[in-house]
Amino acid sequence: MESRREQRITWLLQALRQSDKLRLREAAAQLGVSEMTLRRDLSADDTPVVLLGGHLVLARSAAGAHYLLSDQKNRHVKEKRHAARLAAALIEPHQTLFFDCGTTTPFIIEALAPELPFTGICYSLNIFLALREKPQCRVILCGGEFQPGSTVFCPLNLRETLANLCPDLAFLSAAGVHPRQGATCFNLDELPVKHWALAMSKKRALVVDSSKYGVVRPARMGPLSAFDALISNAPAPQELARQALAQGVEMIS
Repeated sequence: MESRREQRITWLLQALRQSDKLRLREAAAQLGVSEMTLRRDLSADDTPVVLLGGHLVLARSAAGAHYLLSDQKNRHVKEKRHAARLAAALIEPHQTLFFDCGTTTPFIIEALAPELPFTGICYSLNIFLALREKPQCRVILCGGEFQPGSTVFCPLNLRETLANLCPDLAFLSAAGVHPRQGATCFNLDELPVKHWALAMSKKRALVVDSSKYGVVRPARMGPLSAFDALISNAPAPQELARQALAQGVEMIS
């Protein structure tokens, strides 16, 4: 017979397979227990449900190819900062820049001098907040339906804002970079804006940390040839570097 804790974990698993996340407070109320009881339930290392920022989500082993911004932002921080500083060195005053969603891109903005004048285009909440910290930045946030897990705004109509913009330089992020599959990410709902940036920007830089090398995720952004530069904290593996150079992609590390 299941213990009460096991019954609660089973209920949470079923609920989270219907929704990406649950508020801790609401889940405790539904189960008729205190928040502290739920916290104790989830304290074991092998629990398939984890607590992130006041929300319950499936652990990576239970969720499969699931992406949650709060789960990714503290991973490979040193490597992301290194790649971001290299990317920031490409920026010139008064440019119009597109900043992709994700957890590497904010470090590019962090590396920019406060006195640098530029226009920043974004479609995710964390990037918008980072751009607002730059006093000489004109910020353009492309709206749409808000996706809490990845904090992106999915545009209802690309023509409303994006059709009127031509960035000088786009900084794109990816969850995987593969010699044959190219750049990929977790979420299909990010692709319309990513594809717009690839099509409309004068120059396109893919900025990733080296943990993304050789990885393939479900949503394909495009082949390596879609980018002008691949920027990372470390040189790419031999096959990936050979494919990128053959397709005219500048390698910066």
